[in-house]
Amino acid sequence: MSLLIKGITIADTNSEFNGKTCDVRVDKGTIVEIGKNLELQKHEEVFELNGAVLSPGFFDLNCVFGDPGLETKEDLQTGTAAAAAGGFTGIAIMPNTKPVVHSKGEVEYILNRAKGNLVAVHPIGAISQNLEGKELAEMFDMKQAGAVAFAEAGKAISDDGFMSRALQYTLGFDGLLFTHPENKALAGKAHVNESATTILLGMKGIPALAEEMQVARDLFLAAYHNAPIHISNISTAGSVALIKKAKKDGVKVTCDVAAHQLVFTEELLNDFDSNYKVKPPLRSKADNKALTTGLKDGTIDAISSQHRPHEIEFKNVEFEIASYGIITLQTVLPLLLQAGLDIALIVEKLAIAPRKLLKLEVPQVKIGAAANFTVFNPAKEWTFDSKTNQSKSANSPLFNKTLKGKVEMVYNNGQYNIY
Repeated sequence: MSLLIKGITIADTNSEFNGKTCDVRVDKGTIVEIGKNLELQKHEEVFELNGAVLSPGFFDLNCVFGDPGLETKEDLQTGTAAAAAGGFTGIAIMPNTKPVVHSKGEVEYILNRAKGNLVAVHPIGAISQNLEGKELAEMFDMKQAGAVAFAEAGKAISDDGFMSRALQYTLGFDGLLFTHPENKALAGKAHVNESATTILLGMKGIPALAEEMQVARDLFLAAYHNAPIHISNISTAGSVALIKKAKKDGVKVTCDVAAHQLVFTEELLNDFDSNYKVKPPLRSKADNKALTTGLKDGTIDAISSQHRPHEIEFKNVEFEIASYGIITLQTVLPLLLQAGLDIALIVEKLAIAPRKLLKLEVPQVKIGAAANFTVFNPAKEWTFDSKTNQSKSANSPLFNKTLKGKVEMVYNNGQYNIY
């Protein structure tokens, strides 16, 4: 199938057409022509997308599906549909399924189930057996089978010795650990950020110190072993400062921030809406600002969705007992635009940097390249509701709200969707 996309602006720093308004012709999964006023060919489908932006396809470093075993939350079909509608042509999925992705069998299952999908699915394996933090999982075998990294899926490794051994082990086969920044002893059983705001709400809080002590621990271990480490979902100004200094000191550290942490703040908890219950918890406006600054100065390498679907019975309950997480794959772009990020930075942190971090091929908008791109209109409004939601779950505080920034098309693996 040949198609012609007319009147779009290219956003790809690796392309000679970056910043230019062009027409793009795609034939059989390859970009065959880019130029001005291209003529429509016979039997060619045309899309007039004036005002829209075409960039390399977005890539998400951190989302959770339920397949295998917890498909009532999200299966691979609905999860990839939500990802595509959010502009993602590639995703890395966490290992907290049932069974846990802790051996090559589970990795191969996911890859086989997702084969041929428009959205490329990359499994992240567990660091420990059953995510228990006691015995190392079969990380080498999983890497050979196709796992792109290893994580405990939102759980922190509290045992310093275990974390040290895990870093040493991955050095032998160029593995990458994703760590969750939370000191369990300091966080305790609290559910929100520790601040004057949450104290007035009568809720025990998680201090920023709980995150920052864990970040410091992981940075020390990475420096000691001269091993790469990726810190997921940072949320405090202190974490940004620690990582910035570590990078200057030569520590092999990368990190990401969830899109909602750039916009949502703890003040939104005043109504005890459990859809705002996330981990790390929503922090202050000052933290939002520090995170945004960290993205702009290069301290924070990438933006993730932190997509966490849940059945209604896990969210439509009292705040204290509700599960953590919101569905976010379809709302990342509007949140980043709301945060005031420019298009070039969004593309860098959402499409290019995540793939570089995982040592995956970065798509390019150039003639002769495989078509792997996202087309979005930053000014177009749409409503996120039961009609547009592609996920099995609906646990989002943005549900039934009008958002600005709409994905118009995704193309990958010789397939495309129009929205």
